[in-house]
Amino acid sequence: MLNLGSILFATLVLTSAVSARPITDCHTDPRSPLHGAFNFAPLLGGDEPHAVINDSYIVVLKKDASVAHVQNHFNFLQTVQEENPLIDGGVGIRHIYDGPVSGYAGRFSPTAMHQLRSMPEVDYIEHDRVVQTLGTIGVTTQKGAPWGLARISHRDKLSLRTYGKYQYDSRGGEGVDVYVVDSGINIHHREFEGRASWGKTIVQNDIDEDQNGHGTHCAGTIASRKYGVAKGANVIAVKVVRADGYGSPLRHHRRDLAADARKEYAATGRTSHKGSVINMSLGLRGVSRAGNQAIDGAVGQGIHVVVAAGNDNADACKYTPGSAEKAIVVGASTQNDERAYFSNHGPCVTVFAPGFNILSTYKGGRDATTLMSGTSMSSPHTAGLVAYLLGIYPSATFDPVLGKEPIFTPGLRSQHQFDAPSRIYSVLRMVLPRPFASLLPVASWVSDGPTTVSPADMKAAILGLATRGALTGLPADTANLLIFNNATAL
Repeated sequence: MLNLGSILFATLVLTSAVSARPITDCHTDPRSPLHGAFNFAPLLGGDEPHAVINDSYIVVLKKDASVAHVQNHFNFLQTVQEENPLIDGGVGIRHIYDGPVSGYAGRFSPTAMHQLRSMPEVDYIEHDRVVQTLGTIGVTTQKGAPWGLARISHRDKLSLRTYGKYQYDSRGGEGVDVYVVDSGINIHHREFEGRASWGKTIVQNDIDEDQNGHGTHCAGTIASRKYGVAKGANVIAVKVVRADGYGSPLRHHRRDLAADARKEYAATGRTSHKGSVINMSLGLRGVSRAGNQAIDGAVGQGIHVVVAAGNDNADACKYTPGSAEKAIVVGASTQNDERAYFSNHGPCVTVFAPGFNILSTYKGGRDATTLMSGTSMSSPHTAGLVAYLLGIYPSATFDPVLGKEPIFTPGLRSQHQFDAPSRIYSVLRMVLPRPFASLLPVASWVSDGPTTVSPADMKAAILGLATRGALTGLPADTANLLIFNNATAL
């Protein structure tokens, strides 16, 4: 999300009288203020409901707020967040800033919003809203697009007016590398326009070719010209299975685009590399603690990991990688906005994406295509969306709700972290059988390079942008969220 200024200690304030008031649950609509002795701060920006990020607000401080009030208010928010989290999951404050505007941005419950509006030092509160970034360069409309692409670019259920129309920002995915951990990629397919490359074959006595087609189909949904979400992204093959679904490692060949990015950054202070994503449309029945820890570790090292929830119409929490806490876990939806009958579900599923009768690229020729169904198809829709957003918002201060252009602000970076291919190999080293994993390259460390959007912020953005309540057939414990690319308001 965009950060309006440097991260300085400048939060809003609360008098001792207000801080003593309990937070009650008798009011649920933050647009209807409580009645009391104070004038309530106005709540702005709710006139475009399709553009509003649910439960997300910008709280702005009056310019004459005292330091004592700032400190008092900060202490109050800490107490509230500990005792009564401001939003499910305890997200709370996301950014604190100072400058032309002083205050903070965060996610708050309706009850907490009433409290904040009653504070006399609050100048105003504004809904966070999705950026209409496309307004400055124009929306590109692809006609005759697969239904899945059309669906993720519209809020409402597909109609005769929107069916087959994919609306998107042509910058989406530019400078982003997506590692497709699968059966390989038909890198010579015309639809990839030269943006597909072979990263590594981890299958013993095998060739650098997709003999199954599954990986090529996923890569096409991610980044191909006609069938892809992020039409500017690079896709890199990491082959872990043969045509029969079994595999073992062979060579240590790899293409290290992250290293190229670091060299470019060191020479110019800028880089065209905007981030790395892993798509894993793979899985196993049962939970692998080591596998989940490896995936979560990769996320912790800065790589965006998107995985399929599984196809057994069961609880995704009982599967790996569906139970990986930090990954984006994706279930499958249909053209009629139903949960696909096969899709796993449950609290471990992050979002849903199109996954039924998906047309994409295939093995066997430069123009080959086929239809496939599964959460394996939903995951690349979402990995493509992650790459798409990274291409548009590459800054570490990414915020999809403020302003029309990203602000490039130097961000904090760990002194030591893995480069992108090494993080992928770290995951595979944990997931593959030990004799195979031992042949993988040793992870290499990097100490400098460009800062990109963190996986945690991107996951929050995917959740914040998602269309809510659109799907049917979901169990009560499953989030009703369908991915959305923010290209249209409707």
